[in-house]
Amino acid sequence: MHKGFTLWFTGLSGAGKSTVSGIIEQRLRELGARVELLDGDVVRTHLSKGLGYSKEDRDTNIRRIGFVCELLSRNGVIAIAAAISPYRAIRDEIRARVPNFVEVYVQCPLEVLVERDVKGLYKKALAGEIAHFTGVSDPYEPPVAPEVTLDSSSETPAQSADRIWATLEHLGLISFDRSALAHA
Repeated sequence: MHKGFTLWFTGLSGAGKSTVSGIIEQRLRELGARVELLDGDVVRTHLSKGLGYSKEDRDTNIRRIGFVCELLSRNGVIAIAAAISPYRAIRDEIRARVPNFVEVYVQCPLEVLVERDVKGLYKKALAGEIAHFTGVSDPYEPPVAPEVTLDSSSETPAQSADRIWATLEHLGLISFDRSALAHA
């Protein structure tokens, strides 16, 4: 049915990581897959509570998510991580440790993110009111060779999910008997 693997979503805040990862999670669950979603915001309130936004704290947070993904995928579970994970070196470190690591880069132009931002965080960061805001006053290092690159400014979340699904099938990480679905 499926192998254990890690599907790692990276991109700026508001790019669509949580939305698309949630669609993939739901599709997998509907087909009976064992899957866990580790959303960056949720992880920060539980597993990484107390960490700040310094480079060291961000690295610690991402390493913790990576460790959980490694445990899950090693035990036949599909681990989905949706976290900004701004530093390439840490993502590459996790890729080296986790077998069947699939990186999904969700890109979106800054001006679109500012328009989408219902909390106004980007406007505050651009005005200098928020320090250490990734993509504005702190760096974001895009992946060099992700398995999938999405552009959430030009495709719908469903289209993005379809592209990821096709990649997972192509890589041989998922394979489902669709005949049961045809009779439902």
